[in-house]
Order: sequence, then structure tokens, then C-alpha cells
Amino acid sequence: MALTIDTPVAVRVRNPAGGLREVATLALPVVLANLSATLMMTTDAAMVGRLGATQLGAVGYGGIWYWTVLSLFVGAATGVQTFVAQAHGAGDPRSCGAWAWQGLYAVVPLAVLGIGSFALAFPALLSIIAPAEALQPLAVAYVQARAFGIPGFMTGQVLSGFFRGLGDTRTPLYGVVLAAVLNVFLNYCLIYGHFGLPAWGVAGSGAATAIADWIYAGFLLIAFRRRRVAARFVTRPVAPDGAAMQRFLRTSAPIGGQWMLDMLAFASFSTLVARMGTAEMAASQALISLMHLSFMQVVGIAIAASTLVGRYVGAGDLAAAERSHETAVRVGMALSVAVAVLFLSVPELCLRIFTDDRAVLTLGAPLLAVGAAFQVADALGALSGGALRGAGDTRWPFLVQTALAWGLFLPAAYVGGFVFDGGLTGAWVGGVVYVLVLGVALQWRFRSGAWKRVRI
Repeated sequence: MALTIDTPVAVRVRNPAGGLREVATLALPVVLANLSATLMMTTDAAMVGRLGATQLGAVGYGGIWYWTVLSLFVGAATGVQTFVAQAHGAGDPRSCGAWAWQGLYAVVPLAVLGIGSFALAFPALLSIIAPAEALQPLAVAYVQARAFGIPGFMTGQVLSGFFRGLGDTRTPLYGVVLAAVLNVFLNYCLIYGHFGLPAWGVAGSGAATAIADWIYAGFLLIAFRRRRVAARFVTRPVAPDGAAMQRFLRTSAPIGGQWMLDMLAFASFSTLVARMGTAEMAASQALISLMHLSFMQVVGIAIAASTLVGRYVGAGDLAAAERSHETAVRVGMALSVAVAVLFLSVPELCLRIFTDDRAVLTLGAPLLAVGAAFQVADALGALSGGALRGAGDTRWPFLVQTALAWGLFLPAAYVGGFVFDGGLTGAWVGGVVYVLVLGVALQWRFRSGAWKRVRI
């Protein structure tokens, strides 16, 4: 029996706590939800890619900068999962709903203001960093269309953290599947102009995703206020509490800062790639989309590990917390290796999901060999980082990942791509070096046991 929303804290599974069955049972719905969300992003790329390499590159480049800013708020929202998991594990379920409300108050208004300002300033930013000129108006159109979904998207992020913190990973899954199916239909309509709707091209892809974000939020709000959930976890609205929000942000803000600065380094990396040419940017975007199909499933396992580590830290069972992390690492790394073999075996078949452009396919085939190594190394960091978040250990990872992103990733990518004239593949080799060092550092941090002394 796995820990779920209805499992009393005192109940322990017949298998060892933190063992394979428990991790797999909790992780599977998260993996499926992440797969659905990833397919939503892949659908955007695949459908837009049929318009041309420039459009595919624009969606990739605009999406990277959009996520760079958004990751600050998404990372902060994940703190809800940590607080809910530890409160539930400590036998205080009635405080869980209040933590969700404080997370909404703390994160959603800031995200609306931040992303709205970014979307308006994005054209000026592009004029400064100067990627390929053909990409710029299309990237702006995509970002500004997606920005209309921010209130819904962030509400969904906070409430999914609430449910996952309780061990209920199925409710977010159902919402994501609904949103993903509708996103495919809306993409078909708004990109190409079917069923009497306008053909907005790249902007239509962004608008379709924004609408899907609102649908996901509405689904989770209804589930959050269900009578059974409301009675047990007190999900009725509460007033903003300055002290609670400050406590929440003290743990959550470093997660957001870590994600944003890492993404900013990756966006800067993408700018280097975009300056190489449209075909290079399209090939890089195809690789990113493919890696998401594997990596986001590892993130799902990391989310499950975060919930279990938080739950067992709250219950005072640190040995079970350690087992949860170790099991997650074994499962996640096995998944990454399997996908790496796929990348190495049929690279062109994988790339043809997104484009038939010969220049892109020629660049992308050797790139997938580097991508295979990248996503295996990246998995170690994601799994260890998830366990540390569950324990509330967020400041040390923030400092280390920031230092490595700016002190290692960008210099290594520049040297590999330009100094050694390695082009697109050489730049991505620099990325492999970065994620390998980061993964080892985060794994060492967890094994050191420093997280056992953290209090949130």
C-alpha cells in the first residue's frame, strides 16, 4: 500500500518505506502527467515545425526566454508541495489547505506582474541580444500570446503542488490529460485556421496553450474545493498571512531563483546557438523537445521523491526518506539510459517528428548523440534536487547551481562551440560537462546528510 491522500500517517507499507513499490505507485501518475504536459509542448513544436524551420526556431527561442522568467515563479510554487508534505507527515492535515492559499497569494500576483512586464519588454530585449532577425517577430508573437494564460498556469502549479504534497498524484494527472487533449485540438484550429477560427500560425500555438492553462486551473480549483478534500484539509479561503507567506518564501524563493538563473544561463546559451543560424536553432529546439520526452518523466519521479522525502521528514523517519531518494535515483537513471539508447539507435527517425528540413536533420543527427549523454547526466541532478527540495534544503543547491551555470556552462559552451570551432555540437558538449558536475554535486549534498538539519 502506498501513501495516498487517505492514508493515515501512522500506517506504513508492508514493503520497506521508500521502496520501489511506494515510489513507483506515487510516481506513475506524475510521470503520466508530465508526459501529457510534455506532449503538449511537443505538439506545439511539431505542428509549428510544419510551417517551416524559422517558425520552429522561433517557438523554441521564444519559449526558452518565456520559461526563463516564468521559472522564478514556478520554482517558488513548488514550495507548496514541501510544506504540505511535511505538515501531512507530521499529522497536521488541517493546515494543508491554508498553505495552498498562502502559496497562491505569494506567487500568482507576482507572476502576473512579472510575466506581463516581460512580454511587453520582449521586443526590446530581442533588439539588444539580436538573434537571427527572421526569428524575432515570430518569437514575440508566441510569447505575448502565451502570456494571457499566466494566471491560470500559476494557479494550476500551486494547486498541483498541494495535491502532490498529499500523495494524490492522480488528480493533477486527470487535469493535465484534459488540458493536453484540448491543446492539440486548439493548436490544430488556431495554427492552421480550421473550424472557422483564424490561422494565427506561431501566435495561435501560444494562444492554444494559454487556453489549456486556464482549463487546467479550473479543473484543479473544482477538485480543491470538493467536499471530502475541504473537510479533511480545510481548503476554504483564508486571509493572507504575512508571517506564513514570509516563512513560505524563505524556503521557496531559493528554488525559484535557482531555476530562473539556470534558465537564464540556458537562454543565453540558446542566444549563442541562434546566432549560428536558423537551422542550428531549429535543430537545437528539436533536441530540447526530444529530451523533454525523457527528462520530464525523470522530473515526475523527482516530484514523487520530493513528496516522500518531505512526508518522512515530517514524520521523523529519516531512514525512509533516504530510501525514497535512493529508489528514485535507480528508477530515474534506468529510464534515462533507455531513452539514450533510443537517441543513439534512430536519431533521424526521432528528428523527423519535428521537421523534414534536410539542413536541420544533418545538424541534428550527431547532436542526438550528445543529447543522449546530456539527459543521462541531467537526470542525476534532477533526482537529487527533488529529494533536497522535499527536505527543505534549498539554499545550498541554489548557490551551487547558479555558480556552475554561469561559471562553467556558458564558458564551456562558448569554448566548445566557437573557440574550438565545434559549432552546435561543440556548444552542447559544454552543456554535458555542466550537468554532469551539477548532478554529482547535488548527489553528494544529499549523501552528506546536511538536509537532516534543515528546518522550514
